Amino acid sequence: MLAVIRYTVPESQSQDFVKQGHTILDTFADQPGYLRGRLARSVDEPNLWALVSEWEGAGFYRRALSASRMVMYPLMILMVHEPSAYEDVYLRDGA
Repeated sequence: MLAVIRYTVPESQSQDFVKQGHTILDTFADQPGYLRGRLARSVDEPNLWALVSEWEGAGFYRRALSASRMVMYPLMILMVHEPSAYEDVYLRDGA
């Protein structure tokens, strides 16, 4: 299961955002069902960021959100409000 949370971050806040993103991913990493995560920045729109994580299932992700609420709270005002959980339909690894 893939989770994508997008943020619109003013350049003046980007360094603090990166630190908080690390804290969120560190908190996620301590949760059951967490597989991996990354913080990414758009190459075309530098104010657009994504916190991407992979989970064993949607239930694990939703429970992790509850457990991470306090570390995620400072960034909520920057979130793009849209669905964030995606189920895998087809996977294809590279060579």
